[in-house]
Amino acid sequence: MLWRSFPLAAAIASSVNAATLRFSCSQLIVERLDPLVNPGMNPSPHLHQVVGGNAFNATMDPSIHDLPTTATCTSCTPTEDFSNYWTAVLFFRARNGTLHRVNTFGNELGYTGANGGQTVYYLSSGKVTAFKPGFRMTVGDPNFRTAQELNAKYKYMDYTCLQTSMTRGGQTLNFPTGPCPAGIMVSIRFPTCWDGTNVDTPDHQSHVAYPVGNACPASHPVTVPQVFYETYWDTRPFNDRSQWPADGSQPFVWSFGDKTGYGLHGDYVFGWKGDALQRAMDTNCNSDLFANRINCNTLQTQSLDQANKCVAQDAVKENLDGWLTELPGGMPIA
Repeated sequence: MLWRSFPLAAAIASSVNAATLRFSCSQLIVERLDPLVNPGMNPSPHLHQVVGGNAFNATMDPSIHDLPTTATCTSCTPTEDFSNYWTAVLFFRARNGTLHRVNTFGNELGYTGANGGQTVYYLSSGKVTAFKPGFRMTVGDPNFRTAQELNAKYKYMDYTCLQTSMTRGGQTLNFPTGPCPAGIMVSIRFPTCWDGTNVDTPDHQSHVAYPVGNACPASHPVTVPQVFYETYWDTRPFNDRSQWPADGSQPFVWSFGDKTGYGLHGDYVFGWKGDALQRAMDTNCNSDLFANRINCNTLQTQSLDQANKCVAQDAVKENLDGWLTELPGGMPIA
């Protein structure tokens, strides 16, 4: 089953045997590395914002790097989660063509103390099998530029123009076309069906699939937790329409050059310690909506202040601050 928003997931969790594990992951690093799509390349073509364990690096070969043993801290509040979660980075393009990086900020529903990053969910509506060591996947396609392309393959990624921190509803598949008073929330949901054999595939997607109706297809018979990201982008400093493009079009662009929003995508590398995630799913762990509190006796947690202290060393070292004349890496905007 796939949920569109946390309040709906919470309602389901209260009525059936389900896990709704929700927690904050503070910003670990913003840099041009992509160990899934561009392993070993330093720098990678476009910029990412990354959260999770500080073992994140350019290669992350699962035969060499076991995240729970190589990481020394995690920016997520469950201390046994050394996974890495990342997305592209949002930029504002001003009327004069210059670009400014947009920061993330802590989810105002419970995580205002977080140093940016994103909210991560693991959801289930019954018995699920936790991911295996070395598991990784991506969702979305950075080359997509139309709603038709996105709808044909990925149906569970969207944007919410936040009128207030409580706004839920009115999601769009493309960038919001007007100023958003409380920022833009971007939601990315991964497939929940696994082929039961491969922890990865060359395209990082073929080993997983979305359900057909409420059941996993025969080709991907194993139900896994739904991994779901919410990222709050602080577009509030850029709401002055006199700085937007003269033709009135929306001014935001992803770090890979997409100004439509349809190329939205996310990356995931599993790194929970031992059987911690399976225990959490088996005991139907859940989280309070308005507080940094996980109701789960089987998991160890840390405060937001502690999570904020976990950062990774910048391996690329390029200027990402202030007004830029081009996207990092010179990515063309299209």
